Amino acid sequence: MLRTRVIPCLLLKNESLVKTVKFKEYNYIGDPINTVRIFNELEVDELMFLDIFASKENRTINVKILQDIANECFMPLSYGGNIKSLDDAKKIFEIGFEKVVINSNTFENLQLIEEISRYFGVQSVVGSIDIKQSFWGKNTIYSHHGRKKQSSDIIGWAKQLENAGVGELLITSIDREGSWEGYDLELLKSVTDSVQVPVIANGGCGKVEHIAEAVNMAHVSACAVGSMVVYQKKGMGVLVNFPDRKKLNQVLGY
Repeated sequence: MLRTRVIPCLLLKNESLVKTVKFKEYNYIGDPINTVRIFNELEVDELMFLDIFASKENRTINVKILQDIANECFMPLSYGGNIKSLDDAKKIFEIGFEKVVINSNTFENLQLIEEISRYFGVQSVVGSIDIKQSFWGKNTIYSHHGRKKQSSDIIGWAKQLENAGVGELLITSIDREGSWEGYDLELLKSVTDSVQVPVIANGGCGKVEHIAEAVNMAHVSACAVGSMVVYQKKGMGVLVNFPDRKKLNQVLGY
């Protein structure tokens, strides 16, 4: 059995780390470089950095902060945030990142995935899908940090991204994000049942048991964690941390 990756998903706003709730209000977490140093010591599997307002505000990629992060980081890195072209991806990989996470710009240019995947390989591209539920319980894809409504055909879009050449899919529940209530297992399972590429669960993790649920019940390959690794507990102050390895292994059955 392959070990489940548990990936801190860290949100960038300009050159600071923040944490959102349901993609809306956000709190300041701290300096990304100091946070990377702590995760180095904790020996996490990999780190994901998402510049959450880059696409919405149509900002260029902050190469400087990504360079500083890559220089400090010992583990594999992925980055998402208004990647518009193969040249943008080249800059990120040249810095030392292993993967790019692409979301909003795929809706206008799906060929972007194909170009990056063909040049760097499928393992280098993570296709990101943000999903929100309506009042009547219907799931709909949103882009531009939850501001722009897209398709309601989540499975169809997931398959399109898979066919375009993504190596993984990051599935984020906007409604669960920052909630500590657990992943949307039904949503995740609907995707894992329909695609061949690995799926990363995101949005809602509040304890290690939620990770086990996503793996055992929704069959995801990895879990992204946010609030749980930047706060002491729900409603308490900032504390960069990572689940105890023994407890993780225990709940995952290793």
